[in-house]
Amino acid sequence: MAQKEEAAGAAGATAAAEPAAPTSQNGEDVENLDDPEKLKELIELPPFEIVTGERLPVNYFKFQFRNVEYSSGRNKTFLCYVVETQAKGGQVQATRGYLEDEHATNHAEEAFFNTILPSFDPALRYNVTWYVSSSPCAACADRILRTLGKTKNLRLLILVGRLFMWEEPEVQAALRKLKEAGCRLRIMKPQDFEYVWQNFVEQEEGESKAFEPWGDIQENFLYYEEKLADILK
Repeated sequence: MAQKEEAAGAAGATAAAEPAAPTSQNGEDVENLDDPEKLKELIELPPFEIVTGERLPVNYFKFQFRNVEYSSGRNKTFLCYVVETQAKGGQVQATRGYLEDEHATNHAEEAFFNTILPSFDPALRYNVTWYVSSSPCAACADRILRTLGKTKNLRLLILVGRLFMWEEPEVQAALRKLKEAGCRLRIMKPQDFEYVWQNFVEQEEGESKAFEPWGDIQENFLYYEEKLADILK
């Protein structure tokens, strides 16, 4: 079984057994700030917006993508994407990048359709692969369904590090509907995490560090794979 994340990690996580420290709207720790002006500035900052880029920081990947059972402190969704656009002549153009959200605005799945592929050319075919830190919520699943329903030239494969609120009947029903609509959904294997590390994570200039899997990565993959199979059967 996947193990609960006990210690605070990158991106501002706190141990599950401790009460959450006061934060600004942007989730920054304001507990130890002595400067009243700095405190006021943090509290009044607007909510996080969608962030896009080509490669995400190493510490974000190691914390947000880790396939733990309980995602304490992981209040973002990270979505790495590969879009292969094929013209009628057979030419294929591939683009890649990542999105992150703070759940204060559109979720990353919604933002993908609004900012990365805001419109679809019926003369083209789109093969899209997502590598997501957690599976879609019910609302995002509904948006995916609506997009697939009106965009017959789009094929979508979603690989997720862990399942989001998978015990909720509403979420289970949403995942089954995705499958019925032709969306392929599966749990990320250790090899998939390595692919994300190599293609979407910042590397030192002129140096590419090897992916170092965490100790329970295979165990947690099998745990979630079993849960997803039970949901989709």
